[in-house]
Amino acid sequence: MRKVVVKVGNVEIGHDGEIIIQTMCNTPTADIEATYKQCKSLYSKGAQIIRVTTQGPKEVKSLQQIKDMLLKDGISVPLVADVHFSYNVAHLAAKVAHKVRINPGNFAKDHKTARKEFSNLVTICKEHGTSIRIGVNHGSLGEHNTQKYGNTPEGMAEVAFEWIKMAQEFDFDQIIISLKASNPLVMTKAYRILYDKMLDDGILYPLHLGVTEAGNGEEGRIKSALGLATLLKDGIGSTIRVSLTEPPENELPVARIIADYFSGNPKMVKSNLPKDYFCNSYQEFIIKAACDYGPLLLDKELDDISIKAYINGAEVGKEQMERFVDNLMQGARRRFTKPEYIACPGCGRTLYNLEEVFKQVKERTSHLVGYNIAVMGCIVNGPGEMADADYGYVGEGKGKVSIYRGKTPVYRSVPQDEAIDKLLELIEQDARNRVFLPRNG
Repeated sequence: MRKVVVKVGNVEIGHDGEIIIQTMCNTPTADIEATYKQCKSLYSKGAQIIRVTTQGPKEVKSLQQIKDMLLKDGISVPLVADVHFSYNVAHLAAKVAHKVRINPGNFAKDHKTARKEFSNLVTICKEHGTSIRIGVNHGSLGEHNTQKYGNTPEGMAEVAFEWIKMAQEFDFDQIIISLKASNPLVMTKAYRILYDKMLDDGILYPLHLGVTEAGNGEEGRIKSALGLATLLKDGIGSTIRVSLTEPPENELPVARIIADYFSGNPKMVKSNLPKDYFCNSYQEFIIKAACDYGPLLLDKELDDISIKAYINGAEVGKEQMERFVDNLMQGARRRFTKPEYIACPGCGRTLYNLEEVFKQVKERTSHLVGYNIAVMGCIVNGPGEMADADYGYVGEGKGKVSIYRGKTPVYRSVPQDEAIDKLLELIEQDARNRVFLPRNG
């Protein structure tokens, strides 16, 4: 079995037992000063790789300046260009970034063009020592792929493997693969299928793990931890990103706890699971307990849990513990006691205060048990990647929002200050008329 190690700048991904943590800026890349400062902050807080939005040639030029400014400060943290909908931008970015993230679902409209332009991208990457992340996301597989494979975990794995074989055909092995979904069941199944396909093929490429659009707060941390742990406990995964609808600095301590917990790829044995946790913070407890028990709940090896936790010697109270268990059960898709939220972390494409809007949406929809509600920053992470949502609030442009029922836009160009009212109006109207029922109801 050949295990590929991929170089991303001065970081190597794919060594056994080593988990690299990364995050993404939420500043506009064209705002050079803001993105430079955020990169410095993220690096100082432990980011080993940083991704930035790179949607056009202007952002590629900005990325070059940001890279130069960081190097001048003695910071050589690898930078990843996040490219969607333009292979031409990917070609430009490959000359500047240490790694280019592309999405097979929107790299090119037709597969023949995609093959040709991926070959051109590989040529540029070889010349500049740039690696590629083939980033497949549930809900945004593209028409060619969904017609061929379906919008399923199996389909996600097939798309990724098809692009792996293309890279092999073009004699390029500096690729990292991701198969992200907001639903941990979909995400873990897709990765497991692809991992087995790579094993059968005799070559293991590094896998970038993440539960995309996990949301915020306790729910986002638990959902991320249990999804990542389900794979990491079996030695699947070389780099992780915890996607929270919060400042990206908040993602890093969560990712670090998870990475350290699985250092050396320990195989978990159910009988060895702790019943009592002694931690320095509540965050440390919920992440570690989610890593221990989440995979067993997700895989239906357990039906419930009963544990105690002590934070700096003080026992976690009954109400708080019950809330944790409810969040863990819902994250594992075993029991739904409140709405399920899908929310992207935001990036340089987001043109509204995503974090604040998401908090407001959660407050005003908290009574809608069983509903899946999405709050998305822009059209890139919009109707496609909220594949599991019943309803969605999607940024359309500056001050404008689209309101979705499933994948169908019902209202477009809604002023932002009216958008949450419109969302609730649609949900209540549909409930009265029984035209659309929640999938977790």
